[in-house]
Amino acid sequence: MQHNYFSKSSDLLGILLTLVICISLFSCKAKESADPSGPAPPSGVGKVNVWLTKGDKTKLLNREGDLPISKTASSAWPVIRMDTVTRHQSIEGFGAALTGSSAYLLHNKLSDGARQTLLRNLFDTVNGIGISYLRMTIGASDFSLSNFTYDDLPSGETDFPLQHFSLGMDTVDVIPMMKTILQLSPAIKLLGSPWSPPPWMKTNGSIKGGKLRTDCYDVYADYFIRYVQEMKNHGITIAAITLQNEPLYAAAGYPCMEMQPGDQSEFIKNHLGPKFQTGGIHTQIIIYDHNWDNTTYAISILNDAAAKQFITGSAFHGYSGDVSAMSSVHAAHPDKGLYFTEISGGTWATNFGDNLMWNMKNIFIGATQNWSKCALLWNLALDQQGGPHENGSSTCRGVVTINSSSGLVTFNEEYYSIGHFSKFVRPGAVRVALSLPAALTEFGAVAFVNPDGSKAIIICNYSATQKTVSIQQGENNFSYSIPAQSVASMTW
Repeated sequence: MQHNYFSKSSDLLGILLTLVICISLFSCKAKESADPSGPAPPSGVGKVNVWLTKGDKTKLLNREGDLPISKTASSAWPVIRMDTVTRHQSIEGFGAALTGSSAYLLHNKLSDGARQTLLRNLFDTVNGIGISYLRMTIGASDFSLSNFTYDDLPSGETDFPLQHFSLGMDTVDVIPMMKTILQLSPAIKLLGSPWSPPPWMKTNGSIKGGKLRTDCYDVYADYFIRYVQEMKNHGITIAAITLQNEPLYAAAGYPCMEMQPGDQSEFIKNHLGPKFQTGGIHTQIIIYDHNWDNTTYAISILNDAAAKQFITGSAFHGYSGDVSAMSSVHAAHPDKGLYFTEISGGTWATNFGDNLMWNMKNIFIGATQNWSKCALLWNLALDQQGGPHENGSSTCRGVVTINSSSGLVTFNEEYYSIGHFSKFVRPGAVRVALSLPAALTEFGAVAFVNPDGSKAIIICNYSATQKTVSIQQGENNFSYSIPAQSVASMTW
C-alpha cells in the first residue's frame, strides 16, 4: 500500500513541476516580447530604406530614416501603385564609359591609395554606388590621348590576315585599370564600341570619315573577333559590341565613320553574325548607337530577318530627339533589347539641381520607363579642363573630375544620378508596372524587383515644392515627403 501511495504522489509532483516550468517559460516569452531590443511589435510589417539627393546639394545620396510599412493604406496623399506581377524588361546595369582619357587619369594622376578609394566609391555596392556596366572604346575615340586603331599601317599597305593586330595602346592604361576594376566588380558588364576601323579598311584611307570598303567587310568581322579574343586573353570579357559609334556623323575631327543601315544589315547578316556563330563568339551584337531622333535606322535593320537573327538589340544616345523613341523601336520589335549608351554633362549646363532633374527625367527614369536595359553616361572621369581629349569637345564633364595637378577628386551630379540606380537596382532586376495618379504632376517614378526578391522604387520630384506621396505594393503601404527638386531611392 505504501508503495502504491508513493507512486501516486510521485506522479502528482511530476505534474505540478511540469506546470511550474510551463508557466515560467510563458512568463519569459512574455517578457521577451515586451523587450524593446527584441523583434518589432506586431503592428508593423517591415521597413523601407531611403536614400536622398537634393537639388540644392544639402544631401547627396544621404541615408535617411527608415519608413515603417503598414498593412493599412493612407488616403491622405496621392497613391503610387506598384504591380510586381506585371513585369517588363530585365536590367543589365548602370554606369559610364572607361575611355582612354578616363583610364589615363585614374592610372596616372592619383596615388595608389586615392585610386583604390575612388574605385571603391565607384564600383563597390556597399561603400560606393556599385556601377555595374561600362562602355569601352574599340580603338581611339575623341577622348583618347592619340588617334589609333589596333592595326595601323603605313599608307597604301593592307593586312587582311591581321598579322599586325595589337591591343598595344590599350595595354598602357585601359587594360590595367579594367583589371583593377574587375577585382572590385568581377561580374561587371562590358560593351565595346568602335569609332573607326583601321584606315586601310576605309574608302578614304583616313581614321576620320569615309566608309567601310566592301572588300573589307570580312576582315573587319575578323577584327571584332580578334578584339574579343585578345581582351579575353587579358581576363576581360566583352559582353556586347556595337558596330559603329554614331554612324550618321562622319564629319568629326576625331575618329569616325559613316555606316548607313543597309551597311550594318549587310555586315551583320553576311559577315559578322555568321563568323561569331561559327567561331563560338557569344558577344552580343547591338546596332545603331546614335541619337533618339532616328528610329527608322534600327527598325529597318531589324525588319531584315536574316540580320535580325544575330542582333540582340539597338543602342541610343541622347543628344537630340526624345527618349520615347526607344518605345517606338520596342513597339516595332518587342523581342529585341534597347540600350541607352551615351550622354554627357558639361560646361553648357552647370546647375547641379537642374542637371540632376534632367538626368532623372530623360536618362535614368526616362530610359528605363522606355524599355532600356541599361543607362550609361559618357566619360567616367575627366580632368578640370574637360580632358584630355583628341580634337573632341573641351566642355564635357566626367562622372567625377580628377584634378590633374593636385589629384583632388570631385563627385559630380552624374555620380549621384548613376548611384540612385546602380546601388539599388542590380543586374538581373526586372522593371515592374507602376501607376501614377493624374494629380501627381512634375513627378517621376520607376520600380523594380531585384534578383534577391527585394523591391526598389526611385521617385523624383521635379517641382519647386515638397510633395508627399503614398506608395502601395500589394499589402505593403508607406508614405514619404520628398523635398523639391530631389530624388529618392527606396528599397525593402
